[in-house]
Amino acid sequence: MKPTFIGIAGGTGSGKTTVAKIIQKSLGKDKTAIISMDSYYKDFPELTIEERKKLNYDHPSIFDIELLKKHLEDLKHGIPIKVPIYSFEKYARTGEFEDIYPKPIIIVEGILLFYYDEIRDFFSIKIFVDTDPDVRIIRRIERDVLERGRTLKSVINQYLETVRPMHIQFVEPTKQFADIIIPRGGKNEIAMDIILAKIKSILNQ
Repeated sequence: MKPTFIGIAGGTGSGKTTVAKIIQKSLGKDKTAIISMDSYYKDFPELTIEERKKLNYDHPSIFDIELLKKHLEDLKHGIPIKVPIYSFEKYARTGEFEDIYPKPIIIVEGILLFYYDEIRDFFSIKIFVDTDPDVRIIRRIERDVLERGRTLKSVINQYLETVRPMHIQFVEPTKQFADIIIPRGGKNEIAMDIILAKIKSILNQ
């Protein structure tokens, strides 16, 4: 059985990971695998950490889409993959990998997932998580300060300089490719029920 790919896009802090985990919890880890687009940030070993900090991590060119495409192709054909583990403290790949094995449902989540023509068609179900900007920035502050070792000032500066303008220019327009748009993320129980019913119907075919 070839896997069914589900794509989850949306702005930073919108609740993409929450939606992915709700799907996985409902279906079980034996039937699902989750891949984060954040794992596919390009590596820049030739740059110092201070130089890497200045890169625009919300622009489409920052992601290693060729590697992500190859990995999706491999999973499609039943081949396990090694997903790079990325360090947000060092702004670089760690050199370690997470083994992902083919499952009936492969969930991929990321801010710019629907931007790229070369991977968009992999997804049988495309979900855009639409959450108010004030909620998203609060979530990003909490995540980056508590989990990624960033200062409050650096998070706010990054949001104003790159995150917000890149969201308006590149992320928001990809709504047009979504099959379903979820307001309020995983807290929208009706939307989640509809999505889960559709996925279960695919599994039972």
